[in-house]
Amino acid sequence: MPAFSGGQLEAICRVLADTNSGLTGSEIGHILYAKGISDPSPEMTKWKRLYSALVERQNLDKHGNCVFAFIARALEPARNLGRGELYHAMLGDLNVTLSYLGYKFCEDGKFHTCKQTNTFTEAESRAKRMYELLVQRGTHPDVLTYCRAELLQDDCFHAVLEVCKSVAVKIRERTGLDSDGASLIRDVFGGTSPILRINGLQSETEKGEQRGFVNLATGLFGTFRNPTAHEAKIIWPLSEVDALDFFLSHHMFTEESTVQLWFKTISSAKLHISLGED
Repeated sequence: MPAFSGGQLEAICRVLADTNSGLTGSEIGHILYAKGISDPSPEMTKWKRLYSALVERQNLDKHGNCVFAFIARALEPARNLGRGELYHAMLGDLNVTLSYLGYKFCEDGKFHTCKQTNTFTEAESRAKRMYELLVQRGTHPDVLTYCRAELLQDDCFHAVLEVCKSVAVKIRERTGLDSDGASLIRDVFGGTSPILRINGLQSETEKGEQRGFVNLATGLFGTFRNPTAHEAKIIWPLSEVDALDFFLSHHMFTEESTVQLWFKTISSAKLHISLGED
């Protein structure tokens, strides 16, 4: 792996050892020990301590393998369960710096190659362009919570996938069911006595609205979830324009985007107490 410049390494250490969201001092020491990296200045502030250890080892090795190894251990998905948005924020900030070397670290716990960034302006632009646009357009907070890291990395393919997965997560959280995809939609919103009801189901119009939501949500999984989940990105490319269409396209009967409508409807739907039985 290529070596990092002093400035790049400092930026990485500041993120990893951030006072509010980064590693604790004991975690830094543990990972350094586990990776066989000496800890010459344990008395320093966290980011300086980490920088001292990594720059010494990188200078000795003449390559950046030790830095990549430390990042992989620190951001190992299993170690960060329950950290949610803090983990995603750290991932996004680190990937801005990693992009200078043509790499990014993903939630599968592996490094992947990406377009190499050549200037600070380019890196910042790539990292924040889509996210800021979605914020300006009033995108539902749940959407941004689930795909923040992917948007900060300008990773359109996985941003769409994460939002699609989050629809299923939100439904499962509300109902306790463990099915997925179109089956989950039908189990929860379908039938004559649905578990989640988007209205009172008193008139034929209301019943038709419920059936329409089932079709709309099922279409989401068929159009985006299935291709993005099962096809490699190189086989099913998703451009920034395609992703923006997905996030911002408006439902024909409302002023809200279709994604907004999904999240608001799932959040406000009434849970049928008998869970499907009259």
